[in-house]
Amino acid sequence: MSIRILIADDEPLYIRLLQINLASEGYEVITAVNGEEALEKISTEAPDLVILDIMMPRLDGITVCERVRQYSNIPVIILTARGEEQDRVQGLNVGADDYIVKPFSATEMLARVRAVLRRTQTNRESTQGRFFDHGSLRIDFARAEVWKASKPVFLSATEYRLLIQFAHNLGQVLSAEQLLGAIWGPAYREDKEILWVSIARLRQKLEDNPHSPQHIVTRAGLGYLMPPIEKESQDQP
Repeated sequence: MSIRILIADDEPLYIRLLQINLASEGYEVITAVNGEEALEKISTEAPDLVILDIMMPRLDGITVCERVRQYSNIPVIILTARGEEQDRVQGLNVGADDYIVKPFSATEMLARVRAVLRRTQTNRESTQGRFFDHGSLRIDFARAEVWKASKPVFLSATEYRLLIQFAHNLGQVLSAEQLLGAIWGPAYREDKEILWVSIARLRQKLEDNPHSPQHIVTRAGLGYLMPPIEKESQDQP
């Protein structure tokens, strides 16, 4: 079955550009021209990835992404205008997995689409078992699900991969460059902003107090780690 990608943009030129280039790579493309139509097609067409313009009528891309993240971890790439850094940060804050700045080349766009789709694949690395527990946090590797105090936590594909990176390297400090290379790819090793925003959002979802994190801790000048928890603490109900 081919991979289905939804393009949501109110500019016919960009829809056509994206459609031609994605179709040439074998992707099945569906389109929407406003935010309400995008939400409807995400629900009814079940795309594998959404490319979402920030500026759209009826509902803007930020609102669409925010609503989708309430129930789904479908990967989302936002489209922003050149120089609109605030839009990029806001998009990442509401759960977008990546962004593309207009105008863009077909090469860049396809590379980012491939990278995001690659990150959505369930992490197949060997583990000690199906479940990983860290305090009140539980990861179900088989189902790619995350729970906090027995309540489900909805993570984007990128957020989930980032969390798994910490779980598989429990107690080890991971540098920003290591995390960017492992999750986003070598081309992103200097893009610290996307990592900072993703970690901040992950903390908002996972930590009781994001300003005093227990699951993802910063080591100033070194990087980040998930610290080990004593077994007796893990066994608490």
